[in-house]
Amino acid sequence: MAEIVAPRPASTVLLLRDSAAKSEIEVFMMVRHYEIDFNSGALVFPGGSVDKNDREIIARPELYSVGEGLDADALSFRIAAIRETFEESGILLARPKGSTTLVDARRASEIEAAHRAALCEGKTTFLDVLADNGLWLALDELMPYAHWITPEGMPKRFDTWFFLAAAPPDQLGAHDGKESTDSIWVSPREALEGGESGRFKLPFPTTRNLIKLGKQSSVKAALDDSRGKPVVTVMPVMTRFNGGRQLRIPREAGYDGEVFEVGALG
Repeated sequence: MAEIVAPRPASTVLLLRDSAAKSEIEVFMMVRHYEIDFNSGALVFPGGSVDKNDREIIARPELYSVGEGLDADALSFRIAAIRETFEESGILLARPKGSTTLVDARRASEIEAAHRAALCEGKTTFLDVLADNGLWLALDELMPYAHWITPEGMPKRFDTWFFLAAAPPDQLGAHDGKESTDSIWVSPREALEGGESGRFKLPFPTTRNLIKLGKQSSVKAALDDSRGKPVVTVMPVMTRFNGGRQLRIPREAGYDGEVFEVGALG
């Protein structure tokens, strides 16, 4: 019997804005590089693994706001969410120390130009970026939205928390050109249509979360709908049926069903 691989903790952020042209919500998404060994070529939300430097920030409470009542694991998921969002999109969910407002677009751009490449290359740490620029991580801007664990039996597994966050005003975001090759602000409807037409490659959890998000008409509605709701953990179970494959997930997770067809067996 094959050894079960332990899932790696990871975080993903659905950055939201209201469309100026259409009465739809939009979300920031990126196309993963085709040579990446996980979800290569897929259209995904910014995110990645929790690392040891994220946990080191926990010991420095002057570097983040509104962490009361969260244990170390919960804090590490949120810290990683903001770091990965900055690394992958340049969007920074942080406040100047002592301020109640997020870093403005001009200052965020300056910090990105000075530190983003070095951070991605491991030449600096997020802790140093925060300390050197007098920043607080805005952990309270993250709304827990979903929790997915890669099924057992897969060679690479992740224990991923998905968070909603309103995009800071005028921070438009851009892919890094390395792990991701394109980026787009897109409505859930347009992303799903692209998945059906073949324009986009959408992983199963991304598809389910886009369908769920598409029911909301505005950023405020999406955040209000999720506030205080319990998050049900989803670890899909693969089954074979009539020559095809099905994924079973908990109905109470809120994805309008529990059994989904995911293609024919190869």
